[in-house]
Amino acid sequence: MKKILIVEDEPDIQELLEAYLREAGYETVVAGDGVEALSLFQTQPFDLVLLDVCLPKIDGFGVCEMIRRQSRLPVVMLTALDGEADQLRGFGLDIDDYVTKPFSMPVLLEKIRVILRRSGSGSRQEDCLRYRDLVVNPDTREALLDGQPLELTTREFELLRLLLASPGRVFTREMLLSRIWGYDSYVEERVVDSHIKNLRHKLKRNYIETVRGVGYRAAKEAS
Repeated sequence: MKKILIVEDEPDIQELLEAYLREAGYETVVAGDGVEALSLFQTQPFDLVLLDVCLPKIDGFGVCEMIRRQSRLPVVMLTALDGEADQLRGFGLDIDDYVTKPFSMPVLLEKIRVILRRSGSGSRQEDCLRYRDLVVNPDTREALLDGQPLELTTREFELLRLLLASPGRVFTREMLLSRIWGYDSYVEERVVDSHIKNLRHKLKRNYIETVRGVGYRAAKEAS
């Protein structure tokens, strides 16, 4: 069953979308603001996002930009903003479609069906990440080292996935907290150090480098 994240702050539209999508055979999860949407995106796999533009906390453009930094997950914008500039801004963020309100539910369902078919029925979000002796599968949430499964916590898996997706890129502790623990989290930065320490212990290899005074990165592979 395909899983769709509905990001919409108007309860009536939330209910309408949920009812139609579930009747059409989709699993749905709802977020009422941009912060909640990003938190859900970081912790659950989805096949598509229906994204309103005018959202509290972080607007739809900001949410889409952050999603695109990590994933090619299909995004359909639903918005009352029908101006050319807004549409161009959306497509500039590599969205899959821009649907203005009011919209036809049958037409929207058909657009979703076509986008999901085009994006491929066999995979969600990303393919496996391969780094040296490691294979990380975001869909099954499995990590293999030398072909053997690693016993990782949810946070450790997300840290590993994020670092390996961009070898050589430095992530500050604040960035890791916001992406892994959530934007409204009050967790202290030192909890990142603790999770990195545990992850290194399980890897038994120096694949995660400390950038003194800044944060962490996956060691860049030799070209």
